[in-house]
Amino acid sequence: MKLLPVSLLLAATVACAPAEEPADLVLRGGRVVTMDAGLPVAEALAARGQRVVAIGGEDDVAPFIGPATEVIELGGALAVPGLIEGHAHFLGLGRARMQLDLRSAADFDEIVAMVEAAVKEAAPGQWVLGRGWHQEKWVTPPDPGVEGLPYHDALSAVSPDNPVLLTHASGHAAMVNARALEMAGIDERTPDPAGGEIVRDTSGRPIGVLRETAENLVTALMEGEVDAATVRRAAELASEECLRHGITSFQDAGASLAQIEVLRRMAEAGELPVRLWVMLGEDNATLAAELPGFRVHRAGDGFLTVGGIKRYVDGALGSHGAWLLEPYADLPGSTGLNIDPPEVLRETARLAAQHGLQLCVHAIGDRANRVALDVYQEVIGARPDGRSLRWRIEHAQHLDPADVPRFGELGVIAAMQPVHCVSDGPWVPQRLGEERARQGAYVWRSLLASGAVISGGTDAPVESVDPIPDFHAAVTRQLPDGTAFFPEQAMSRDEALRARTLNAAYAAFEEDIKGSLTVGRLADVTVLSEDILSVPAAQIPDARVLYTIVGGTVRYRAD
Repeated sequence: MKLLPVSLLLAATVACAPAEEPADLVLRGGRVVTMDAGLPVAEALAARGQRVVAIGGEDDVAPFIGPATEVIELGGALAVPGLIEGHAHFLGLGRARMQLDLRSAADFDEIVAMVEAAVKEAAPGQWVLGRGWHQEKWVTPPDPGVEGLPYHDALSAVSPDNPVLLTHASGHAAMVNARALEMAGIDERTPDPAGGEIVRDTSGRPIGVLRETAENLVTALMEGEVDAATVRRAAELASEECLRHGITSFQDAGASLAQIEVLRRMAEAGELPVRLWVMLGEDNATLAAELPGFRVHRAGDGFLTVGGIKRYVDGALGSHGAWLLEPYADLPGSTGLNIDPPEVLRETARLAAQHGLQLCVHAIGDRANRVALDVYQEVIGARPDGRSLRWRIEHAQHLDPADVPRFGELGVIAAMQPVHCVSDGPWVPQRLGEERARQGAYVWRSLLASGAVISGGTDAPVESVDPIPDFHAAVTRQLPDGTAFFPEQAMSRDEALRARTLNAAYAAFEEDIKGSLTVGRLADVTVLSEDILSVPAAQIPDARVLYTIVGGTVRYRAD
């Protein structure tokens, strides 16, 4: 038998090899940062269905281009793994767009004017809702006032027939008017609820501000208004906001079983364009009854997972609700508020471990973080697989230095929000004192040195869901006046991007499908106009989202 030359055999093999099945989408002509150590940077990417099928140089991806392939020319833009919102409130983000936006109000008088205008458009008896005020950001303090907070009188004068509820930017306090106080039965004789405070003047009169669980005295009156249609509309508005800002996945910090059921129906109908990972917010008794047999894992083709249980050890620093080891520097009579006591947290930990869910505890003050870590250590230390539970502390904002190493030792994830640092930074030293702030406030470098995993987010609607200011805050810690908040604790740019991609995926047990651009993983991609990993820091805020791609489908493109 006559043998053919090797060169002819190779040529015949190539000629007869089947062509690659065409991709649905190809990105090329840019800088693709993959967060995959095997191929950190590429030029092009191809996706078929929801998955990445090729990544590398343009020549590597060219065989995947067919007649029906959508080819996006990046023109030098930066493509990164789809950005993950590591801690925020999905339905709260949507509901915020259905209320008065109070974030830009310069003072209480401006808020009163906004409510007055809203009352003119409302029917008698209709609730007037708003969110976003923060007394520390007003140009002039209210006069008269209590602890920098206003009396409700001016608010009540413009809304005599409409109950008003205006939520603090943190979500941990609210201003209400006389009508809402009356409906809730709040007066001089009403006791403070556990974990909450009705703010009063020296005579005992409620001024109309409710801290932490005291808000529930009023919000309980509105439960009937939060129906399936409202949840659906909030989800639609939140999705629009996320996609516009390059968010492909969203870790939701607390939803009810009823809300999750609406989201499940939306996911299964293909109506959720953003991937959700949700923490259950129900109480222990409800969870004990409902969790057996309950499982929502990558439902709706991977768009909805219920993976955690949310609990609150304390409140927020801005509302003096964070639970501290020592009194507030600007409120010496208070160490803050404990919401869920340790015994409640221990029962939640038992339920989470029993049903394979992550425990996700809101802890802002140093005492709250210590209590959470103590409970975690009881469980994690007693199990050979304890570190693999990946339990989380949400915020971990203010830590005693002695507790920082415990995050790394226990494998506890610090789910933090860099943008809080620069938003709150101007007044944090007032609350904590300079030295306590230096040693324990937003100590990202110290946590990373302990071996902890930091997952990043924005806590929207407390802050904007926009990840660009959040990234800039992580790497500069630059305050509005141009100074930096203890800059020695800043992250590197790679660490900041990792916090919103691989680390955030890891924090939800999803690193097998997202967080990096790797063949076989989800084709979730965010394309930015500026290379935020290399441009001068001052140019990072100029970056804009050009494309948001979820599962190989372009869900948002800039005009």
